[in-house]
Amino acid sequence: MDTIFIHDLRVETRVGVYAWEQDLAQTLRIDAELGLASSRAFETGALADAVDYAAVVAHVKAFASDHPHRLLERFAEALAQSILASFRAASVSLRVAKLGALPGVREIGVSIERTAPKTAR
Repeated sequence: MDTIFIHDLRVETRVGVYAWEQDLAQTLRIDAELGLASSRAFETGALADAVDYAAVVAHVKAFASDHPHRLLERFAEALAQSILASFRAASVSLRVAKLGALPGVREIGVSIERTAPKTAR
């Protein structure tokens, strides 16, 4: 399957189970791969046949700023479902990491893969 990818996207959101985490925006690092439902963009070279990278980035940033979650796992799941519903993607893989969440650890996070229902493609 052909994919597009966005690596090292930094977004601000509120995520965490502790009270201080729910009140303070944190930076998340997101890597996303979208499985393309069609290879038409490779044939035509037309943006109308492609997934617009800039639109995906804007969507992820807006989602992060408007959707706080207690668990990083829930944030990742909700973001994956939002991407699948908003773009012509057959699948999405996300790696979502909190930066510096624990002393001595650069990043902690989750990695998920989700597939769009066949009727949504």
